Amino acid sequence: MKAAILKHAGGPENFLIEERAIPTPTDGWVLVKVKAFGLNRSELMTRKGLSPGVSLPRVLGIECVGEVENDPSGEFKPGQQVAAFMGGMGRDFDGSYAEYTLIPKSLLSSFESILSWEQLGAMPEMFQTVYGSLHLALKIQQGETILIRGGTSSIGMLAIQLTKNSGMTVIATTRNPDKREMLIKNGADHVVIDDGYIADKINAISFTGVNKILELIGTSTLKDSLACAAPGGIVCMTGMLSEQWSFHEFAPMEYIPATVCLTVYDSGQIRVDQHSFQKFINDVEDGKVNLSIGRTFRLEEIAAAHSLMDSNTAGGKIVVLT
Repeated sequence: MKAAILKHAGGPENFLIEERAIPTPTDGWVLVKVKAFGLNRSELMTRKGLSPGVSLPRVLGIECVGEVENDPSGEFKPGQQVAAFMGGMGRDFDGSYAEYTLIPKSLLSSFESILSWEQLGAMPEMFQTVYGSLHLALKIQQGETILIRGGTSSIGMLAIQLTKNSGMTVIATTRNPDKREMLIKNGADHVVIDDGYIADKINAISFTGVNKILELIGTSTLKDSLACAAPGGIVCMTGMLSEQWSFHEFAPMEYIPATVCLTVYDSGQIRVDQHSFQKFINDVEDGKVNLSIGRTFRLEEIAAAHSLMDSNTAGGKIVVLT
């Protein structure tokens, strides 16, 4: 089988395509024939050597969709459609940047779909992150106002659609004025051009602040996002597009306004149930949700795919087909 190996941290050119023997599953593990996977910012950070605890060489890839090739327990049947994400994939053990991969049975979710592998490959981590952030962390409600900071990311684009479908007023941000119309067409009610300090702009739209804030940029804008929240509002930090893991200094009494709640969502800690994932797939099949796919590559083009992710110009989820 072909696999993309990262032997040394650095640029996209450090990926090597190698021929490897197809692995054999042991008890508790399932051999999956990978059909597609999406790229994620955490993989970019791992590639750059910024992910603590990841040793190289490693096959990266924290998510995939495909078909069961061999489950020694017989619980999953050959050819069954499955999705997997997180749980150590591509970090503690080899992940999805390969034609076959071994995955712990506990990480697999079966599903049924007539969608293309390209569409399905964009879903697992993107859906889990958006659904978990909105419903489990932010506990969104119809009639509320939400700020989605980082609206042109694949997570942001899907979050705009799901919150608009839930009857919310949606404010989305972008650093690029040329992307304003794209966000409006995707469902945003208001678009704010983000220069790093938008609290005054948000207050001009919603005088009492916003009820819920999905922070996708990260630590560099979190303090400003907290200042946008209404009393009793919730801010969920989910993304780290700024690629900055931590604060140099963090003073909670200065950062967090009184009565505003700060939380995070991490799909590696709390997973969304299989039924919700299947319902999301059905909604895509029925045209209720449109997936934002920026570009599709082949496995042997993994370096080019990572270069595009580096450039922040994909305009949607980057998907790789095997």
